[in-house]
Amino acid sequence: MSRKPKKGYYVRGEFVAEGSELDLELKRELKGTDELSKTELKAQSTELQRLGTALLDLRPDLMARLALSEKLTDALAEAKRITNFEGKRRQMQFVGKLMRLLDDETLAKIRAALEEQHGGSARETLALHLAEQWRDKLIADEDALGEWVHQFPATDTQQLRALVRQARKDAPPTDQDAVSRGLAPRQGRAYREIFQLVRDHLAGGDDIPEPEPNARGDADLAP
Repeated sequence: MSRKPKKGYYVRGEFVAEGSELDLELKRELKGTDELSKTELKAQSTELQRLGTALLDLRPDLMARLALSEKLTDALAEAKRITNFEGKRRQMQFVGKLMRLLDDETLAKIRAALEEQHGGSARETLALHLAEQWRDKLIADEDALGEWVHQFPATDTQQLRALVRQARKDAPPTDQDAVSRGLAPRQGRAYREIFQLVRDHLAGGDDIPEPEPNARGDADLAP
């Protein structure tokens, strides 16, 4: 038994079935309307839902800049309070509906605020990692102190040198069993103070210089 052929027409050699998404798109074009397709509406709704969810974790100072409506602000506060999964899901659907009422300018401000928060977190993470690298190199490499002072001449060289010397004395012997179990050895006070000193200097500069790699590799801590 042969199948009944679909109704439709051809456009530039491509068959367009009546009632299909492409058919509706073409008819909208012919009418000169800018009405969004179902696919576009769904993508837009998903994006607004994502923005609404991201607003739950936005810093208070950034949230205050947005001057959102009281209804949306209250809806977000309620979503944070709800712990039940289904209840939170329904609340976020309501947040999504409110997000669809926002104008393009407000949505642009929301995206900018979220980007600012994300960028700030990335910079803080980078500064943390670089502070750890500098601390470890200052303790392990005899030449690292001169390199650091060259980058940060305002450093109290005498204090840093004393901290490095004490950190080397305090360094615990390598415990191979602990290392194999992923346990870090306990470090002394000087070790922590070097990290804080380095971090403070890195936080005060516009650019964060990375330590040069050791020419001779990672050295053992000298007593």
